[in-house]
Amino acid sequence: MLERFHPLHSDLPNPAKFTNPFNYEPHPLCLAAAAEVQGRIAADDKLRADADRGKMFGVLVAETADGRRGYLAAYSGLLAGRNDHEYFVPPVFDAMRPDGYFKTREAEITVLNRRIDDLRHSPGYAAAKAELAGMAGKHRDLLDEYRRQMAAAKLRRDARRGMQLSVTAEEEADMIRESQHMKAEYRRLKRRCADEEAAVRNKTEAIECELSELKKRRRQMSDDLQGWLFSQYSMLDALGRRRDLCSIFADTPGRVPPSGAGDCCAPKLLQHAYLYGLRPVCMAEFWWGASPEGEVRHHLHYYPACRGKCLPILTHMLQGLDVDEGQRGADVGEPLEIVYEDDWLAVVCKPAGMASVPGKECGTSVLEEMRLRRPDKPEVMLAHRLDMDTSGLIIVAYDMETYKSLQAQFMRREVGKQYTALLAGVPCQPESGRISLPLSPDPLDRPYQKVDRADGKEAVTDYRIVGRQGARAIVELFPITGRTHQLRVHCAHADGLGTPIVGDRLYGRGGGRLCLHAEAVEFRHPATGRQMRFERKAPSPAFPKEGSLT
Repeated sequence: MLERFHPLHSDLPNPAKFTNPFNYEPHPLCLAAAAEVQGRIAADDKLRADADRGKMFGVLVAETADGRRGYLAAYSGLLAGRNDHEYFVPPVFDAMRPDGYFKTREAEITVLNRRIDDLRHSPGYAAAKAELAGMAGKHRDLLDEYRRQMAAAKLRRDARRGMQLSVTAEEEADMIRESQHMKAEYRRLKRRCADEEAAVRNKTEAIECELSELKKRRRQMSDDLQGWLFSQYSMLDALGRRRDLCSIFADTPGRVPPSGAGDCCAPKLLQHAYLYGLRPVCMAEFWWGASPEGEVRHHLHYYPACRGKCLPILTHMLQGLDVDEGQRGADVGEPLEIVYEDDWLAVVCKPAGMASVPGKECGTSVLEEMRLRRPDKPEVMLAHRLDMDTSGLIIVAYDMETYKSLQAQFMRREVGKQYTALLAGVPCQPESGRISLPLSPDPLDRPYQKVDRADGKEAVTDYRIVGRQGARAIVELFPITGRTHQLRVHCAHADGLGTPIVGDRLYGRGGGRLCLHAEAVEFRHPATGRQMRFERKAPSPAFPKEGSLT
């Protein structure tokens, strides 16, 4: 399989440490290897046709024991329906062999699926369900009508009792007998309806019972086959130790591997390198083709490995390698600025690189710094937050009453917010408008957000293109809602502005700081009732000149 180890002719030195696959800038050696892979895809009509629909590719630069340097290439999942293209590394486990256990068992499940579909759509089952539904409707009408008759008879009895000063014992007995008779007759009518429906329901229940048993059997077969499949993925680390996917994911919140685990680029590349004694040097993954529905992927942009599927796997596989800590966020080169302050609240300007609230490995935060500055205020709270990479204005509350009032204004969308962003290109959109794309977290790749028109939460942004900087556009953004990463996704997604924010490492190319600044905020002061507006223009480093970003 070393024929899939392609020579890489370059005088560039190796990086000091191996790539952190979740936080990196592609090394020049990876860029050179990726360029060769991209040329290969472009030259193969069949590969390109499938890749153009959207596919993640990866390269791993490695060295042989005698010091020869080259690269491996991989793609996630299948490409043109295959996992055995000769130029690319093979899968960790080949489940696609026609005569293999997986395909054989899969064929048995397919037969079961057909049986379930045949039963579900059989003429006899459909006719019995239609007959039962029609009969149940008629019986409901019949019982409703008899209940109306009972109610009318009761009204007549009550009126008769009310019209006379006294009712004879014989008359009262007659009325009681009438009431008892009607109630008994209603019970008999209800029982007859149930008996008639039971006769027809027996026809459907026999089929439904068989369907239930078949579905239960299918679920068990699918679970068993999936478990067997995951057990075949025996993942190596750099020290030669093996763990299967079931073991790797046993300690994760979901406890079982997600579908497709082990078939992404990075695990395939590392597995092949370890199997054939190659020393990994650096690695990168790039997207080719159209963006998936709902996600933000740009042609030929580089992306980190997905966290939901790959984080547990790569945590094991990278053991024994000296891994880089990854590209850190922008350094906090500026202090936290107090723009306004009184006894109830403060408005501060957060520099890029400072977190809003405490978190892992994020240094100091706005909340911590404000609590240190105001030890006399025991209830310092942030009324809202900004991403760590975003600079700009944040409102800080000094007591619970002020905090709740500000939160209520945010909930009622009474707080005006204005951001300025530098986009990596010029959008092919009107100079101003509104973007409405619902968002939800990507459960397999947090913290990414995706456009989810079925289950996403409403996310609305007004925008205005206000200038250009070379081939880039400067836009003002006015979020109506406040979803996570809303502005970043609305700028980058094809159904938004279609152009990511400069420096956006999640939805764009990364490199340098994120050029997004919360420039203005307007709200009603909870204590005084005054309408207040504060502005801080983006600092000049936020909008670097074109060409200064890596």
